[in-house]
Amino acid sequence: MSGFAKGAGMLAPALATLLVVITTDAAVDSETCHVALRAATRLTFDRLDSDGCQSTNDTVALLASGASGITPSLDDFTSALTRICHSLTIQLLADAEGSRHDIIIEVTGAASEGDALEVARAVARSSLFKCAVYGEDPNWGRVLAAVGTTGATFDATTVDVTFNGVQVCQGGQTGEPREKVRFDGRAVRVGIELHAGRATASVWTNDLTEAYVHENAAYST
Repeated sequence: MSGFAKGAGMLAPALATLLVVITTDAAVDSETCHVALRAATRLTFDRLDSDGCQSTNDTVALLASGASGITPSLDDFTSALTRICHSLTIQLLADAEGSRHDIIIEVTGAASEGDALEVARAVARSSLFKCAVYGEDPNWGRVLAAVGTTGATFDATTVDVTFNGVQVCQGGQTGEPREKVRFDGRAVRVGIELHAGRATASVWTNDLTEAYVHENAAYST
């Protein structure tokens, strides 16, 4: 199984500038491909939200030749396909227009997966949050402000926020010193614990930089 993907900006689910082709020599029928691809994209490409903007492509195609003559189980096939999709998702994120930081937003303790995903996506689409990360500022207030715009179930006095493993917000209040947060390299991990249930979800995004603005302002169509 192998694949390739195109996309550098306007990466958001539904209608993104995303073109992906994955090929396999497994002997699987179209229904198996459909079920496995839906399961894989739900946890990968659908969770990539570079700038919240959408376009008119958004295609992920899976082509199976059957040349190997080997028919894997649905679980094994889906697992392999999900690994390929995850790898391509992370590579797309790293190529996002003008970005300096790759951000994973992990929401835990949500009342439902829908709540967790809504919270993660709201934070990912906050320009103020993305600018703060570009400035290497672990601004948990920007995170809570974005969480507060959602319809998710939570109590603001119990929410915890971590930046790269440092709990800068505990119970909606100041936690560990912000100076303890290290921004080494591109990777930034933001954790949001809602204390409202057991559901989780993650979304990948990137920071908002002058280079992104320039790249999208210095040309005309």
